[in-house]
Amino acid sequence: MQQPKIFYSQVPPLGGGGGEAIILAGGLGTRLRSVVSQLPKCMAPVAGKPFLHYVIKHLQTQGVEKFIFSIGYLSEAIENFLAKDYSFLDYQLSVEEEPLGTGGAIYLACKKASTENVLAFNGDTLFTADINSLLNFHKKNNAECSLALKPMQQFDRYGVVQLDENNCISSFKEKKYYNSGLINGGAYVINKDKFLSRSFPEKFSFEKDYLEALVNEKKFYGLEQDEYFIDI
Repeated sequence: MQQPKIFYSQVPPLGGGGGEAIILAGGLGTRLRSVVSQLPKCMAPVAGKPFLHYVIKHLQTQGVEKFIFSIGYLSEAIENFLAKDYSFLDYQLSVEEEPLGTGGAIYLACKKASTENVLAFNGDTLFTADINSLLNFHKKNNAECSLALKPMQQFDRYGVVQLDENNCISSFKEKKYYNSGLINGGAYVINKDKFLSRSFPEKFSFEKDYLEALVNEKKFYGLEQDEYFIDI
């Protein structure tokens, strides 16, 4: 796999005070196990660097200054990588003692966040979305959660996110073949207090048990961003 495309530029800290991002880095990598059997999925090597490296670098170019890495499966590999290559980074670890699902992992990590609105990203996906635009969009709509959405053509690997005329998410459609549509790019802005005030089981899916289950409350918004996207 060739090196992912990242366009480096001088970007001020998000909101003028430094953005904070959760990176979900505890994936089991079941489908990659024949290739990277002793590594978490986000540590799969791409052009001589762990995939996670490209995720971090993109977020830095977007003004993110604080990181919370949600880790679990084979976490030592990530801890060693961060200590060696990113010792200068302002980061903390949120450790799952057992798999909590994407929702449980984000919920646990949100408890460590210091900002009102915290970013969250899948560590096995690189979506070079404009995070400042997404954050401003989120605040403008007083949203509980905002998603960066990637337009796709002729696909069947992803479900489709539908928006109303105000860019409020109206529904999530199941995976099947679509000629075109918007997909969840795995990049979120979450209002921390609103999210943490909800009751969830310890283990739950962010996508199924939060976004899809509560979509009718009309508190989730989506912003289309036609940027580089790769999901390993």
